[in-house]
Amino acid sequence: MTNLPEWLKKAVFYEIYPQSFKDSNGDGIGDIKGIISKLDYIKELGCTAIWLNPCFESPFGDAGYDISDYCKVAPRYGTNEDIHCLFDEVHKRNMHILLDLVPGHTSWEHPWFKESMKAQKNEYTDRYVWTDSVWEEPTGYGSLRGISDRDGSCAVNFFTHQPALNYGFYKPEKTWQQSMDSEGAIATREALKDIMRFWLSMGCDGFRVDMAGSLVKNDDNGKGTIALWQNIRTFLDTEFPNAAMVSEWGEPDKSLQGGFHMDFLLHFGPSHYNDLFRCEKPFFAGTGDVSLFVNKYIENYERSERKGLICIPSGNHDMDRLARTIKGDRLKIAFAFLLSMPGAPFIYYGDEIGMNYVEGLTSVEGGYARTGSRSPMQWDDSLNAGFSSSSKERLYIRLDSSPNRPTAKEQMASKDSLRSEVKRLIEIRQSYTELQSLGDIEFICYKENEYPLAYIRSSSEGKIMCIINPSDKECSFETKYKITDSVYSFNGTSRYNNGTITVPACSASFYRCIE
Repeated sequence: MTNLPEWLKKAVFYEIYPQSFKDSNGDGIGDIKGIISKLDYIKELGCTAIWLNPCFESPFGDAGYDISDYCKVAPRYGTNEDIHCLFDEVHKRNMHILLDLVPGHTSWEHPWFKESMKAQKNEYTDRYVWTDSVWEEPTGYGSLRGISDRDGSCAVNFFTHQPALNYGFYKPEKTWQQSMDSEGAIATREALKDIMRFWLSMGCDGFRVDMAGSLVKNDDNGKGTIALWQNIRTFLDTEFPNAAMVSEWGEPDKSLQGGFHMDFLLHFGPSHYNDLFRCEKPFFAGTGDVSLFVNKYIENYERSERKGLICIPSGNHDMDRLARTIKGDRLKIAFAFLLSMPGAPFIYYGDEIGMNYVEGLTSVEGGYARTGSRSPMQWDDSLNAGFSSSSKERLYIRLDSSPNRPTAKEQMASKDSLRSEVKRLIEIRQSYTELQSLGDIEFICYKENEYPLAYIRSSSEGKIMCIINPSDKECSFETKYKITDSVYSFNGTSRYNNGTITVPACSASFYRCIE
């Protein structure tokens, strides 16, 4: 495994969606100076690191994931000097920050693509994935065609305005499918390194990489993409050995082979992550099944050589808010799980106060159904919930209009609030190496359609049993482990009697344990 930066071993991340976090200049859109003004809030919560969603120049057809200049901060967020200041202010607080790297595609407004569209051969002709003829579309991808004098169709990722960058094909099958060692594919890879050099030299601590497993085409087993990232890892080890790399891949065994330090679970694909939080009967709503998730987790854990580097987020900008399906005390129980699992936990801004999914919104900047999870952070009970001094009509996305919407201010003032419980859980996690990123995990109770969920976290310092029961019924399970000292409890304590542990309804608890 790639050498792990020391700070990642205890990292708890806070994801900031910059346009919705804090507006400092009254234009209705969050910005970098607004983020700086709230760093102490993140620090006080207990988070040690930040993942900042894309803040680069963009036409914002996909909320900034359509980049037109990788090395320039979007003017609506500020300047490159502002983000340099952000890096400094984060580091002053002994925190770290990852930027969101989007290597798979650009905006169609990127200068590279404009040059690539030209009929005349130039430096950027092969920077993107083009077919030989405008009449041939790349199989399995959408495409852009008939948009310039160049003959050919250009593959796109996701939206029409996101042309796919060319890293080559692991198994080229047609004349236009270039190999990974072609001049164009190598030029794209080296340009990616230049982008990383630029921001690492300015002071960021690394990157969360968007769709990291999708770069090389015709690569079903991931071997080509793994090799690509291994090449980048060699560059990083030489020039920036302390740079942290977290992948959005969803296959941790491949991610770690590629040189990433951590991989976090996707909300789609085979992980069964959403069986926990976002399905018809979520486990944490008290009526669901955890067994398929645990079985897949164990499979990934074993395939990644029990590294313990699978990260589980509370949510992100692409998912429904956690509070859309999980309510009340069960939100606290969900965080007891999230903050006691291996890998670095990621808290999506506002999830720590139980922000709602805002229903019925018209799509903003390519958000579509995701827009309701991207509403402005609710800081207090002042104008626009303290997010912005603009008129409400100018806000990036409409605020939650619920009269009882949660705010950071009210929750910080209450010891019984969700935020206070999250803060407490982070403090406990940071106090025990068993509960941190690298502690081992052994699942000891995860029966199909039954509660509770129980697992042992362990390190050289001992073992801690975590017992999670979001159901409304007392339950029990048999185990070879005996619980001793309580480390944490919410809504009652479990009882041990002759190999059987009885668990209170709607509760979470951690205990020292012995065999």
